[in-house]
Amino acid sequence: MEDARLPTHLEVSGLIRIVQAAGGFATVLHKGERDAGTLAVLTTQSGKNTMLWERMPQLDGSRRFVCTRMQDPEKKHEFDDYVRRRGEQDPDLWILELDGPEMERFVEMVPR
Repeated sequence: MEDARLPTHLEVSGLIRIVQAAGGFATVLHKGERDAGTLAVLTTQSGKNTMLWERMPQLDGSRRFVCTRMQDPEKKHEFDDYVRRRGEQDPDLWILELDGPEMERFVEMVPR
């Protein structure tokens, strides 16, 4: 039997609510396919320590979030360009930004 997958729009909605309840800010930067889209999460704290998290396949067959890109404070435009291009390349991709202290902890809460 195949594992049931939570629709992406529900995953995004849940993350937004959890982050806001904890006093953080969350916004959708790019809206992808409602049910089967992939999800990338950008974490930041007032524009600092910005990281992009994407689900990557693991050896055990699971898919977990891994930091795929970190923003260089001297080259912020390169990071922004990369995130923009990711959204353009994959119309199914959701890009969610979480802003606040220790936002990485919320990425780890997302079901696999």
